[in-house]
Amino acid sequence: FQPLVMSGGGVSEEQLQECREVFSYFDARGDERIAVAQVGDVLRALGQNPTDADIRKCCSAWPDPETRISFEDFVPILQSVGRKREKHTVEDFVEGLSHFDKEGNGMINVAELRHLLTTLGERLSDEEVDQLLAGHNDSHGNVNIADFVRAVMHA
Repeated sequence: FQPLVMSGGGVSEEQLQECREVFSYFDARGDERIAVAQVGDVLRALGQNPTDADIRKCCSAWPDPETRISFEDFVPILQSVGRKREKHTVEDFVEGLSHFDKEGNGMINVAELRHLLTTLGERLSDEEVDQLLAGHNDSHGNVNIADFVRAVMHA
């Protein structure tokens, strides 16, 4: 399945049909609905990468996570998340992490990077950080910021 790309007017009929098929995979009852609690899973299955906050905001009309919504209810959520997706470049992330480059040599300390990844924004687990950092630290316990960002963005 190709990630859904929203452009200008929205989605093609073919993309909408693919979305409906993915949506139906999550319909365990056969009532052509999914639980609100499944919205994030369906969005991710469609190639989106919403934050938990994005999902809560989009689903605020249904406070009960067990409420079942139709595909027609789901499409505006998909469009909202698809439009919101920003295009960040490698340079954007390198610039952000460079604020923690104390030596000015393009490197960041592994412990500091681990701390950032587990405490800020969408927090990662220690296991997720271990996977991201595997093979990126040098003998001095530092990570090359640009190489790390490129590896993560192209993974």
